[in-house]
Amino acid sequence: MRKSVLIIGANGRLGQALAHAFLAAGWRVMGQVRHNPLPVGVLRDVVLIHVAADDPSELATAAGAADVVIHAANPPYPLWKSEALPLAKDAIETAKRLGALLMFPGNVYNFGSRMPEILLESTAAQPTARKGKIRVDIENALREAARAGLRAVIIRAGDFFGGPGRGAWLDTVIAKPLRKGRIVYPGPLDRIHAWAYLPDLARVFVMVAERRSALPVFETLHFGGHAATGQALLDALARSARRLSLIDANADVRAASMPWALIRVGGMVVPMWRELAEMRYLWDVPHRLSGERLQRLIGSPPSTTLDAAMDATLQELFGQRATPRRGA
Repeated sequence: MRKSVLIIGANGRLGQALAHAFLAAGWRVMGQVRHNPLPVGVLRDVVLIHVAADDPSELATAAGAADVVIHAANPPYPLWKSEALPLAKDAIETAKRLGALLMFPGNVYNFGSRMPEILLESTAAQPTARKGKIRVDIENALREAARAGLRAVIIRAGDFFGGPGRGAWLDTVIAKPLRKGRIVYPGPLDRIHAWAYLPDLARVFVMVAERRSALPVFETLHFGGHAATGQALLDALARSARRLSLIDANADVRAASMPWALIRVGGMVVPMWRELAEMRYLWDVPHRLSGERLQRLIGSPPSTTLDAAMDATLQELFGQRATPRRGA
């Protein structure tokens, strides 16, 4: 029978990328959506389920059956305290009712401001921010559910970039002023930061789902993605901007600093700014994810080169057709 996946939060950025990847691999894709529909190109092939994510009984009944459930719903930062853990528990209950493997996209918030540079699956969680503590609570809930019979896997990755949608650091902050020959970088340019090109990460979810019989009851896997200093990211953005004629062929790209002092003060009245300021340490503390355990499971994971990923990302952001110059 055709394999099936239920994506909770299918109209979000990760959800859209997952829908693309699972459809391309031949899966039957069901997408839980609440308000906004998926883009027309994906909508045609996804079975849409208009049921609230916080109603596991109704959602499981509407899905009927699924081999895999992916919890891709992610509330805005200011709502994490009230919504993130309850939504995760609802996804757990939905997967239980369907007898499905539950997949969850982890991040590096768990490790806090004292995290080591190389993050292994065995690295201890030491959250120092509210959102990190919430993430630890979610992962603990997954572990507890696994002890009671749920099969679950966490795939941890760095900051998203590329793919459909908007809302990540690269498109809303870093590359936004690129046409003017500059970027805004949130931290020192010499610190390594973990990045995940979203189409690659979505394909990793597919590859892990297709090897689900080889997984233990509970597993955590790290997707290495791209570990790049701010300067390396700046250089890649500049090369891509020149190839796509966003800036002149010989133009330089300058890096401006993030106005953290203003954001911290503004956070007293703007909730989103307060939440951003709390996570500043992620740009000051060098970190990368080791993907050795994932590689042992699936072989070499998808790895689009940084230059190719930047070309595709900037095309999405600025609507430019890639026309690399001769010799570029």
